[in-house]
Amino acid sequence: MWWLILLSVIQCMALSAGQVTLKIALERMPSFGWTSRFWVEGVFLNWWLLASGLLFGGGSLLWMYILRHYPLSIAYPLSSLSFVIATVLAVVVFQEAIPFTRWIGVFMIMAGCALVAVK
Repeated sequence: MWWLILLSVIQCMALSAGQVTLKIALERMPSFGWTSRFWVEGVFLNWWLLASGLLFGGGSLLWMYILRHYPLSIAYPLSSLSFVIATVLAVVVFQEAIPFTRWIGVFMIMAGCALVAVK
């Protein structure tokens, strides 16, 4: 069970980091247009977008491994840890203000994951 928890945390970290890098990529992207500037600078040379794709791809491959080797009824609820990690990253990276009620929700997700992980 501990191995599944570790793999789930790593997978959720990859997906959450993918969301952060995707947001950074989109913030740096020029306004959409059918121009060479948009496609070259905004898409093909946007290293944040590439990092996002690699993180999502790695997280997806790890998710495939998890699904193959562990029960879905345990693995899928643990994937909600990505909400917890993404909220923390939103505070750290983007200095977002998180209301108290949202923090209560984050702790409820963590409690739910703990209950799912208990045999």
